[in-house]
Amino acid sequence: MLKPKPTSVFDALNLSQQRAVTFGTTPKETGVATGPLILVAGAGTGKSHILAHRAAHLFVGGVDPSRILLLTFSQRAAREMIARTQDIASQLLTERGKLNDRSVQSRLQWFGNFHSVANRILRLFAGQLGLDPGFTVLSRADAANVMAAVHHDLGLAAKEKRFPGKDACLWIYGHRIHSRLTLAQTLADQFPSGSEWETDLARLFREYVARKQKYNTLDADDLLLYWHVMMQNPTLAASLSGNFDHVFVDDYQDTSTLQGEIIQALKPDGQGVVLAGDDAQGIFPLRSRTYELMPRLAHRYTPKAEIVVLAQNYRSTQQVLDCGNALLCDGPRQYRRTLLSARQAGQKAFYVTVDDDAAQVEYITGKLLAAREIGGALKRHAILFRSSRHSEALERELTGRGIPYVKLGSSHFLEASHIRDMISVLRWVENPRNTVAGFRVLKLVPGIDPAQAKAALDYFAAQGFKVPSLAGFEAPKATAKDWKIFCTLLETLADPGRPWAGQVRLVRDWYRPQLERLYDNGFSRIRDLDQLEQLAVQYPGRERFLSEITLDPPTPISDPASTASSEEDYVVLATVQAAVGLEWDVVYVLNACEGNFPSGSAAGKPDVLEEDRRLLFVALMRARVELHLCAPKAQGGKSRFTTDKLLECCAQLTFRSQRGVDSLSGNDTARVDVASQLKEMW
Repeated sequence: MLKPKPTSVFDALNLSQQRAVTFGTTPKETGVATGPLILVAGAGTGKSHILAHRAAHLFVGGVDPSRILLLTFSQRAAREMIARTQDIASQLLTERGKLNDRSVQSRLQWFGNFHSVANRILRLFAGQLGLDPGFTVLSRADAANVMAAVHHDLGLAAKEKRFPGKDACLWIYGHRIHSRLTLAQTLADQFPSGSEWETDLARLFREYVARKQKYNTLDADDLLLYWHVMMQNPTLAASLSGNFDHVFVDDYQDTSTLQGEIIQALKPDGQGVVLAGDDAQGIFPLRSRTYELMPRLAHRYTPKAEIVVLAQNYRSTQQVLDCGNALLCDGPRQYRRTLLSARQAGQKAFYVTVDDDAAQVEYITGKLLAAREIGGALKRHAILFRSSRHSEALERELTGRGIPYVKLGSSHFLEASHIRDMISVLRWVENPRNTVAGFRVLKLVPGIDPAQAKAALDYFAAQGFKVPSLAGFEAPKATAKDWKIFCTLLETLADPGRPWAGQVRLVRDWYRPQLERLYDNGFSRIRDLDQLEQLAVQYPGRERFLSEITLDPPTPISDPASTASSEEDYVVLATVQAAVGLEWDVVYVLNACEGNFPSGSAAGKPDVLEEDRRLLFVALMRARVELHLCAPKAQGGKSRFTTDKLLECCAQLTFRSQRGVDSLSGNDTARVDVASQLKEMW
């Protein structure tokens, strides 16, 4: 291993981190050369920080940033890592007396989540894959609508026994693709009640694929499936691989079997590959591979991959980590490690037994009000839960008490009807064959009903999907003026010489009267259109904008739970999955009891049980200083996860509600002769 010169940049890293950052050699003619590296990074151990350091180390060692592929959980995580890489590279160059180079950030262009990168690759290789490069990516809602249409056309809804609905069918379809199991295996393992429908489901999925091809659309699963099929061709796989010397995969524990096989085919020998993750934090299992420990990945390569384990935690106090360590030590499937804190000692975590949900809500709101009373910031606090519906009672109480909050993990920004309307206009112009978008857009035109919209689509298809031809459709006379304005808009947007800048504003100007006609709460919805316009300018073109906001949606703005976002201070409510990558000083975990952690569906299913253990572990690891596990007795009692070993790490409290019937307040001096009044009634 190359020993770096002593610098403040590397001195700040512990020995395991330095080993991960500097792994490999630096022959002058090829830059940094490395075999495969498995980075087993426990919670809060600085995984993203280390990957940024490694990317900077590669650059300073002579690697062209454009030849690094960085696959992350989200676009936001990738951009943050790239900005950090630029800062570290600048420090390294300065400390080594070299001319600073600020181009790293602009040259690290191949980054993002798997779907975003797949979208870009497929457009470049479309000709070799039999794809029209102008395809559009369906949102999940649109994919479900296509599935529903096929479901209806095949008469599956008319079955005597209830056939699975569109969302269930879409879930089965995705699991089949990502797990690499057969449809029969998928049904047997994940949806046993659907096994009797195997033949009909196969027919449904074949027609669903054909329908998407007819519309020149792909859903998110298709992006990875096409990429996977491409990588099975040795010539195409070698062609793509030749563009990258180094491949980083962050949060590898949450990739699917399909994604793992893509990476394996991209770099079969593992040269330049870094797989970073934590098997204890794999909590996105619906489409993932059979459970696999990170260290086992080392045997995938010959020679065996280097393994570096990071266990020094820089986020939480040791008392918080003790709870996480105790939770994991009883799980049979995590790589054994003990997280150690680099922070000073704090207080024990709190295990709070309450009678019911109302008492749980009272306990938490009391703590928040007490913190605010002494000048504490609400933003230091987060309340985490398994499902978005679990916070409903708490939200009502927070609203009643005047405690502002923002909720993460609720509906996506893109799912709002008015945003879907705007996006559909752009999607239809981008891909005129996208009948799903076209049907939605046509119904926005005043005077066009569903039957007329379908007739217009049939006419449009007969004209070869040429946008100018739509003006020839005979619209109802009452809507002739609106129809002409609408067709002019589409022709303007479809002009290949029209710059991307300003297109969203054109759509918005046309759409605003439709919004005011169709929806209530126009003012807040118009603010969302402002947000959409601001998002659009961050992308180089219409296709990139449409694809990336579909594959990595932004946070909602006008969702009722997000109205506190403009306040100076607010508490955060989040599902555990939405909280991944975030941290707070004080964390409350709702319903840490049997039936929730673990869920009732875990009974008799070891894999699901361990998945729930990891979900609770991720929730615990969001806390920096103070952790509260709330366990309502009425919800299901003590969880099997809260073992004696875990409880020894906690200060155990019992909270009794002060709002019971026996504690009602009143005026003790008032007296009423009820008996006399009752007699007088007769």
